[in-house]
Amino acid sequence: MDELEAGLETIRNAPKSEGTLELIVRRPQVGARETLDEGRLDVDEGLVGDRWKTRRSANPDTQLNIMNTRVIALVAQDKDRWPLAGDQLFIDLDLSTENVPPGTRLAIGSAIVEVTAEPHTGCAKFMSRFGLDATHFVNSPLGRELQLRGVNAKVVQSGVIRVGDVAKKAGADGA
Repeated sequence: MDELEAGLETIRNAPKSEGTLELIVRRPQVGARETLDEGRLDVDEGLVGDRWKTRRSANPDTQLNIMNTRVIALVAQDKDRWPLAGDQLFIDLDLSTENVPPGTRLAIGSAIVEVTAEPHTGCAKFMSRFGLDATHFVNSPLGRELQLRGVNAKVVQSGVIRVGDVAKKAGADGA
């Protein structure tokens, strides 16, 4: 836990208005992960080829899971382990509630996504992959305020995204 808490300053120093999309992960079936250089975000499907829409609980407000790269780097240690988190997009951007409250839109490539109010929390799978301390860290009161586990989002404008794209906070009209 000391090591995790020591990383808070680095996390808090994440870019506020625009950051880099560092990883795209598609989950074609339970437990499977595919890292992509390029993906298509679709208003109806989320990340095309991801299993989100086939789930019993395909809630439109949880179409995408986005995690801060600084948090996953601290928790997972090795970048090869990032996909285990279960998120589709990993962006070097401050995802705190203060910086990206529900309704915030992010322009990524030619797509636009909107952060939703549905909380994204560390679950049993996250705990089994990254440990109890990591789960307590992301679910602590400060962890929730900083949204260390990430945010849920929905696609509001379909488009193509690529690793290396800038993810930029956008107005409600996408500008």
